[in-house]
Amino acid sequence: MKDQWTKIYSSNYIHKVEIAQAYLESSNIESVIVNKQDSNYFFGEIELHVNVDQAMEANQILSKQEL
Repeated sequence: MKDQWTKIYSSNYIHKVEIAQAYLESSNIESVIVNKQDSNYFFGEIELHVNVDQAMEANQILSKQEL
């Protein structure tokens, strides 16, 4: 079965997405950052994705943080 990923967080600021990723890593949840920002004009979002099987747990962890 293929891994299925879902977006659980997004921001215009890379440091916020990296902080969210660190919170998840500390709880042993694998995540990937998908940068959809245009490199010339800096519009678009940076997204954090997790496996769909861990999405509920990841959302609970991030909802407790002030991001």
